[in-house]
Amino acid sequence: MSSIPPRLADLVRKARRLAAERDRLIEALAAEWARALAGQRLSRTDLDELWAGLTEDAVRRAGQAREAGWTPQAWRREAQDVVARIREKVEATLNER
Repeated sequence: MSSIPPRLADLVRKARRLAAERDRLIEALAAEWARALAGQRLSRTDLDELWAGLTEDAVRRAGQAREAGWTPQAWRREAQDVVARIREKVEATLNER
């Protein structure tokens, strides 16, 4: 068996670092949202509208700052994934309280 070429190994390390940084940012943002929403007595509908609005805003902003090679569909999926992960963490935290 051959080993991974150095360039490919560097790219794998970079991808792992970026994924870890993304995870840290999602954790931090979720903690901030949980603190901000705690005690607000928002209904399920209110929360659904909040998350939908945040998703649309993220999609719009990402589309404006789009890097070459990313399709609008890819940006939409990424924004939806990030907001969904934040939502999951925030709602879990709020449900614990």
